[in-house]
Amino acid sequence: MSDDLCRLSAAEAGALIAKGALSPYELTLAVLHRIERIDPLLHAYVVVTRDRALTDARRAEHEIRDGRRRGPLHGVPIALKDVIDTSGIPTTGCSRVFQDRIPGRDAAVAARLRDAGTILLGKLTCHELAHGGPSFDLPWPPARNPWDTTRYTGGSSSGAGAAVAAGLCFGAIGTDTGGSIRSPAALCGVVGLKPTHGRVSLRGIMPNSYSLDHAGPLAGNVRDAALLLGAVAGFDPDDPASVDKPVTDWAAAIGRPIRGFRIGVVRHFHETDAKVSPASVASLEAALDVLAGLGAKIIEVRLSPLEDYAACKTLISMPELHAAYEPELKTRLAEFGENFRFRVLAAPTIAAIDHVQAHRWRRRLSREMLKVFERVDVLATAGNTGPAPLIETIRTSLEKPSLTAPFNVTGCPALTMCSGFTPEGLPLAIQLAATPFDEATLLAAAHAYEQATPEHRRRPEFSRLPEEVV
Repeated sequence: MSDDLCRLSAAEAGALIAKGALSPYELTLAVLHRIERIDPLLHAYVVVTRDRALTDARRAEHEIRDGRRRGPLHGVPIALKDVIDTSGIPTTGCSRVFQDRIPGRDAAVAARLRDAGTILLGKLTCHELAHGGPSFDLPWPPARNPWDTTRYTGGSSSGAGAAVAAGLCFGAIGTDTGGSIRSPAALCGVVGLKPTHGRVSLRGIMPNSYSLDHAGPLAGNVRDAALLLGAVAGFDPDDPASVDKPVTDWAAAIGRPIRGFRIGVVRHFHETDAKVSPASVASLEAALDVLAGLGAKIIEVRLSPLEDYAACKTLISMPELHAAYEPELKTRLAEFGENFRFRVLAAPTIAAIDHVQAHRWRRRLSREMLKVFERVDVLATAGNTGPAPLIETIRTSLEKPSLTAPFNVTGCPALTMCSGFTPEGLPLAIQLAATPFDEATLLAAAHAYEQATPEHRRRPEFSRLPEEVV
């Protein structure tokens, strides 16, 4: 029964709680029990806030019973990437340098989720300071993919992807500078949504790149992602990057038909610009057939090569990452993980003029993409270059062409979602994107595809657990 509760979606759990058919305390206890049994396999959590979660669940139960329901996520347990500040709870960025850091104030997204009545289960594993890849020389082991624990989760929101897929929370908030929400969502078979730059406040989030950072949800399905976005989005005067745009009820808008939608396929991304597995290409083409069957018009479009976006992203993000942690790099260099050191110490070789020119280049790439959106409603690409690789094969490297980075450079909203599985049972993904601040169209297209296919209902099984965690 405990595991059956953990298979509910956030929307389903919230609806049952609202009707009085499910207790927030019972639900929270169920997912905490599942975390105790399964997380030793996955290392998705850095810290589990068990006592706080149960206290908050009791409070939510009383509030709802007394007619003070705050919204559709009231009483629903969620988790946060460990770069998102939480008052009185460690926020370490999974870095030895910051392992004793305890913020005195919640980040904006944490505060908004608290105000929405969600239950915080804990903080989720990530790559060190949301950068690089899995590191084995840090106090916390890297997260493992729940579909096959020998495989990589994607990153840097690695624990978020693993936890959502494994039923260890009902949704999570991650960050995305070059694909760090969408990559783990793609490899773990869930939905990862990077909203428009400026849509969600970054106040209180440990920075990677001031210009390219985004925060957004990972969820089990599109409706849950829409609900989470609705909870965290909105203008924040304390965040210089925040944009004052109205918050839409995205969950209410996702059911519209997509007949007549124009979907632009960027085939050169996977045919010539990046090495993409045949399974990923076949999965993308099958997804496009489904969308066409729903009445969408498929149009082939061209953008600048992936290499252009990768170079632009690197020239912007690397100096900004170095600047964010320069004091610690000067005084505590040896305490950073080898992976982070290898990458960040290359940043000073980027000249100031190159950084400035990259920002100009970014404007040109953004204008080009906006021009394409005059002809299409949604862009479609492969969600990742292939299924999850073995974690031991992931090597530290500098930036290479990425299918996700174009939408960080341009700031457009984008999501990845499951589009099938390999014969070995590993998730494959499609990526969809829309013009800035049109998350409604993006989510409508994604939801329509999701409802026409069974992939999102499939979750990893843990039939055999080590004796010590049974």
